[in-house]
Amino acid sequence: MIALPRFYPILDTTVAAKHDIALLEAARQMLGAGSRILQVRHKGLVSRETLEDMERISKLCGDAGALFVVNDRADLARVLGAALHVGQEDLPPSAARKVTGADLAIGFSTHNEQQLRAAAAEPVDYLALGPIFGTTTKENPDPVVGLEELKRLRPLTARPLVAIGGITRANARAVLEAGADSIAVIGDLFPEEGKLASRVAEWIAVTG
Repeated sequence: MIALPRFYPILDTTVAAKHDIALLEAARQMLGAGSRILQVRHKGLVSRETLEDMERISKLCGDAGALFVVNDRADLARVLGAALHVGQEDLPPSAARKVTGADLAIGFSTHNEQQLRAAAAEPVDYLALGPIFGTTTKENPDPVVGLEELKRLRPLTARPLVAIGGITRANARAVLEAGADSIAVIGDLFPEEGKLASRVAEWIAVTG
């Protein structure tokens, strides 16, 4: 069974662009500050430049001993030798596994009890559950799960469980205490002053 770090940063290319930081530089700062897993989330077409950035990030992760995760794209995960994370509306994990092969890790997003139970039949290495709180980094988000529901649903799976959605440094400990093994962070990675490495260090300290 895969062992996930408690801090799981998701480097969203759109969010990074809004904060005027290049994808590769953001990855360097996150890994340099101690991240041991890094997911790149890119919605839309993958340009040659984006692919080249992902190839470089894959190498940076390898050098740092960190797990590199690609969002949505099983083909890119296979090409890059990366782990894959898929959502409810992406390629089903059983189909994605045919692309990635048996050796690459796959994560799968769930949003409620029904989806979490159904995920038991899927060939995945970890599950995500959310949004735990309200989130602004996803269009048309699913209903908020909340801490009490997280606590209730936690026993339904033996797989590592990643909590996602609206989690901040202020409420992170409560999420871990409710049963999450790891916390995925998107929006709160980027402080207004732009010191990404410092923010990552804060997150690692909070979740450590």
